[in-house]
Amino acid sequence: MNIARLVGIGIIILVMVIAGSQATYVIDPGFRGVLVTLGKASTDFKPEGFGTKSPFISHIIAIPVRQLTREISTECYSSDLQQVDVKLRVLYRIPEASVVKIYTEYAGDPFDSLIAPRIEEALKEVAALQSAEMIVKKREEIKTRSLSAAREKVGSILMLEDIVIENLVLSKELETAIESKMVQEQEAAKARFTQQKAQIEADTAIIRAKGEAEAIRIRAEAIRDNPGLIQLQIVEKWDGRSPLVIGGGAGTEGGGANILLPLSLPASSPAPRK
Repeated sequence: MNIARLVGIGIIILVMVIAGSQATYVIDPGFRGVLVTLGKASTDFKPEGFGTKSPFISHIIAIPVRQLTREISTECYSSDLQQVDVKLRVLYRIPEASVVKIYTEYAGDPFDSLIAPRIEEALKEVAALQSAEMIVKKREEIKTRSLSAAREKVGSILMLEDIVIENLVLSKELETAIESKMVQEQEAAKARFTQQKAQIEADTAIIRAKGEAEAIRIRAEAIRDNPGLIQLQIVEKWDGRSPLVIGGGAGTEGGGANILLPLSLPASSPAPRK
């Protein structure tokens, strides 16, 4: 009798412990909870932290609200009907207000059923308006326009933070053609730069020559209008070391006066005797 009573008490205690553990829950940071009671989800989400619920008939489904990252590999066609294989990395987040709806309508993981199809659709629409070459060259623009279009398609139920184009794969023939064209464009740009540089150097030489010619003309006019200017310059530049005679003419009679610059005597030389 005592054994039966002890067993009964043990069972009651065990049931109470289990009920106590079933009546509480803890939601980790970065998650929100959806309370499901007898198969029916609550209308409001549960915040992170400790809480209580009805034991045995209720349980908590944790939904992440922090930023998540997933990859997509898809293909699209350009306006010139070239296939481009694209590898994307998608950054998204579930808003708190959408936690319950995401669980009830998308089983808690909306990526495969909501996000990925919308992003692929948006990327195909944007790529179809550009040639394969432009898709490669305008990679950032393609990403921005695809992200904007995907956000409109998804709506406010999810937050599409960003799209990262990790890789673009073209056919070998197309890659070779694009590389050849880019090399030709670079060579053409180099040739234009060389021509512009040569033209600038030629223009500079012409301007310098015109300036020198103008300076010579001005000096010639100054000498013509002021014959004594040359004599004055010679006098100013004489260093006093030797006698200097400046002719005023061509050596003919009446050609002009000569200027004789006397020798300078050292300071220590004695005065000449009378």
